[in-house]
Amino acid sequence: MTITERPDPPRTADERTSLEGWLDFHRATLALKCEGLDDKQLREASAPPSGLTLLGLVRHMAEVERSWFRRVLDRQDIAPIWYSEEDPDGEFHLTDEDTSETAFAIWREEIAKAKEAAAGRSLDDVASRPGRGDYNLRWIYLHMIEEYARHNGHADLIRERIDGVTGD
Repeated sequence: MTITERPDPPRTADERTSLEGWLDFHRATLALKCEGLDDKQLREASAPPSGLTLLGLVRHMAEVERSWFRRVLDRQDIAPIWYSEEDPDGEFHLTDEDTSETAFAIWREEIAKAKEAAAGRSLDDVASRPGRGDYNLRWIYLHMIEEYARHNGHADLIRERIDGVTGD
């Protein structure tokens, strides 16, 4: 069983270190919300009528990491992992072939690639999203923190319904 260590965000750091610290904190929080559950539990939609699952959230965050850091910031011409024009919420639509092991490996890989894409860039570096405008790295970090924080709230509720586990 993996035991995720969640770093405390720095309290007196510079802006970049603070943003990266909070993002890492929220990434680890999602991992903790999933820790100790088996594949069946990770697939459990525990708050009907919503079909939202912890595994779907992990896959979604892999897509979000990939999109903002690799496709937008680093301008890589790469396809989405699970969603498509035909299925814009594909990361949430699990099949019998989809495994939690694969989803977590891809999510961790996308986090590593995101960190690579951001390394050496200024918070003021600007990237463009076709048809949506310009974003600096600061905005991307803030958006990612918000995205994780919102979905970690969902993960709290889903996990509590699965096995009663609550916490930060």
